[in-house]
Amino acid sequence: MNLQTELPAVGPAETSSAPVVKIIGVGNAGVALLGALDPAEFAGAQFAAINTDAGAFASASVPVRIHLETKLLRGLGSGGDPDRARALAEEQFATLKSACEGAGVVFILAGLGGGAGSGISPVLARAAREAGALALAFVTLPFDCECNRREMQARQGLEQLKSAADGVICLPSQRISQLVDLNADALEIFRVVDRFLLEGVRGVWHLLMRPGLIQVHFGDLCTLLRDRHAESAFAFVEAAGAGRAREVVENLLSHPLLDEGRALAESSAVLVSLTAGTDLSMAEINRVIDQVKRQCHRAQIIMGAAVDAAMGDKLCVTIIAARPEVSPAGLKPQTETRTTGGPAGAGDVVMARSTRPKKAGAKPVQTQLPLTIVSKGRFDKSEPTKYNGEDLDMPTFIRRGVPLN
Repeated sequence: MNLQTELPAVGPAETSSAPVVKIIGVGNAGVALLGALDPAEFAGAQFAAINTDAGAFASASVPVRIHLETKLLRGLGSGGDPDRARALAEEQFATLKSACEGAGVVFILAGLGGGAGSGISPVLARAAREAGALALAFVTLPFDCECNRREMQARQGLEQLKSAADGVICLPSQRISQLVDLNADALEIFRVVDRFLLEGVRGVWHLLMRPGLIQVHFGDLCTLLRDRHAESAFAFVEAAGAGRAREVVENLLSHPLLDEGRALAESSAVLVSLTAGTDLSMAEINRVIDQVKRQCHRAQIIMGAAVDAAMGDKLCVTIIAARPEVSPAGLKPQTETRTTGGPAGAGDVVMARSTRPKKAGAKPVQTQLPLTIVSKGRFDKSEPTKYNGEDLDMPTFIRRGVPLN
């Protein structure tokens, strides 16, 4: 491990009304995203880059560079292996935690699918939480053309990240490719994906740092995301002119990152922030919020509004929708687990049953056991056997959603 510069000394996040924010890029994609940020726009934020490939640091001029070295590959990367990168991160966990000390919020930027981003990001999120910070991850998933191995590694990394971070804003690259001309340069398409993700970073930054007419406090963001461990959907839209409120609502309900409004209907908590010039009216606020309420039937809604004279006649709306983590049917939080044979490992099926005491005379109730495959063991990195879009390596009862009673 090579820490190329000393971490800046920072006081506790509570000493200022706004939290200390650290923005950390992980892996090649994360470092590139970090380099695309304008430091002037994020004045006051602290930047750091973490990678297993020392050469990638050249693309971002950040004061803190943490190089997790591999003796096997001599500092040239993780070889695209998330397990190797995760092992390195665990070995240097104290260093990662030290990099997060003093922060109220840690933004983690990464691309999932490769080695460093998929392997290090979940460990970094856990380190940030142990350091007392809110861990928010902004990640991309690979294009379909990047093939099955990267897709599988990205999905595994995403699940681990959702378990470790307070919130994950995930951008599937393939969905963005449907919005652009595929005859455009490949580099330009990647830039469009990066731009969409960085809108999320920018939107959350403004929520935390911009004083509001109706203020969204740091505590509000914590309430929305802390311990929910769920994937979050994000959208940023803007419009100008007399019909701007109607236009931003239409753009929100058709936004691809909100699944054309479906993410709002599935959400358990939604944060809505409006920003406009000095002509922002209460009627416009009401119109936007009323439409959001109609979409979010069961969600807790946190609303904020800010006036910024520099906006002119623009109205900007930022939405973060936290989707709840799906709990297994019929199970309570207190459970014990056992496997179908020996210690949990390759190909084992884990079963959970409630350990809560039964009430005297209570009638037994049959519940559904959530059987899931834990690991494929040595075949974990093999290409899945797919036919007509179905993964034949997955048991039939899981593929077809057959409940086992």
